[in-house]
Amino acid sequence: MMRLPVPLVALLLLLVAGPAVATDWGDVGTPSPGPTQSIGTYWAGCIQGAQALPLDGPGYEVIRVSRNRFWGQPTTIELIKSLSEQARQRGQSHLYIGDIGLPRGGPMPTGHASHQVGLDVDIWFERSNKRPRLAPAQRENPLLRSLVRADDTGIDDQVYSPQHAELLRLAAEQPNTDRIFVNRWIKERLCHNTTGDHSWLHKLVPWYGHDEHFHVRLYCPPGNPQCQKQAGYPMDDGCGAALDLWFRTGPSPAPATPPPEAKPYRPKLPAACQQVLKAD
Repeated sequence: MMRLPVPLVALLLLLVAGPAVATDWGDVGTPSPGPTQSIGTYWAGCIQGAQALPLDGPGYEVIRVSRNRFWGQPTTIELIKSLSEQARQRGQSHLYIGDIGLPRGGPMPTGHASHQVGLDVDIWFERSNKRPRLAPAQRENPLLRSLVRADDTGIDDQVYSPQHAELLRLAAEQPNTDRIFVNRWIKERLCHNTTGDHSWLHKLVPWYGHDEHFHVRLYCPPGNPQCQKQAGYPMDDGCGAALDLWFRTGPSPAPATPPPEAKPYRPKLPAACQQVLKAD
């Protein structure tokens, strides 16, 4: 399978998207010039000088490439490469890497409220062994199985394996990981089954969905003064009362679907983001 180098992919995306003068973040196909800087919050911000994750690496491949959401901070790129290599060394099959952010960050037209400053990445749980690398067209709709039963009553043990626990531990132990969002059932299983050191479990934060993938959020890097860190959270393993709250209300509610005429919510971004959006 022919693999295009990232600069050529970026050029092709620019030809499709047109010049980088746009009124919406999804309209711009390339990053803004300048040193890499995350500006604002994870859910209301942007990124200058974003870097592209190469579409293929020794232990991973980017899926849904047509979305052009494989741009982020260098620390995010390095985390993905490091985690993928560590998983590969342990005999795991390659990782499917999903959304990081748009070339200039900012709100995505669909799919996320966060992923706006290049410090979030979705990594899919699919661990089927000996699966081949995907052709470009197949990357748009790969097999992505949930770890949770369809009726939301617990872990699907036909899919879940110790590899998932190992992968989450490796991700939690990466030096720049702030927190990882996972489904409540996944957190519960790890709380019950993890032996020995529990310290890494505090970085696993229950959240709706996140049964087919986990969402890694990184700290604001040094030298990014306009990047606003997220509030902290308890430093215990999170396996007590905080986790119990997620099971007191019954099954997880389905995400609300806005009426067709509703305009998508757009957070107020820092003023500097307009310069990022419109930069040539």
